Amino acid sequence: MGSGNLRRVVTGVALAGLLPAAAQAACSEDRVGLRGEFGEVSFRVDVADTADERAQGLMNVPEMPRFSGMLFVYERPQPVAFWMKNTLIPLDMIFADEAGVVQRVHAEAVPGDLTGIPGGDGIQYVLEVNGGLAADLGIAPGTEMRHPSIDDAAWPCDAG
Repeated sequence: MGSGNLRRVVTGVALAGLLPAAAQAACSEDRVGLRGEFGEVSFRVDVADTADERAQGLMNVPEMPRFSGMLFVYERPQPVAFWMKNTLIPLDMIFADEAGVVQRVHAEAVPGDLTGIPGGDGIQYVLEVNGGLAADLGIAPGTEMRHPSIDDAAWPCDAG
């Protein structure tokens, strides 16, 4: 078994012990829950739901705890693109549609890079987490996101 597979197994075992807490905390404004073939995981997030907050994003943030991130919320599904101007840490960008279903994951965005990173069409939510974490956890297209801002969610807040 390669070191990447071992890391996924160890991470999966560690997450299995956190699942009840993750499920309980998944539907508060400062938490985003994700579920997929890997199980469930929860991130503590800051929400960027205004144009000014989305423009600032995680610029000038020198470090971020492992299970933290920023959730970008748009008023409606639309094409979105990000860049890494003034961003100091590598990030994974998780692009989700209006139902909170992940459509694309951009791994390891390079700090300071001005190249546009397209999320695709019909994107309403973008979760940024520490670079490499999406792959470590198995977050991929089809993963479902849960947060109070997602109205007609594939994984609604009132579901277990």
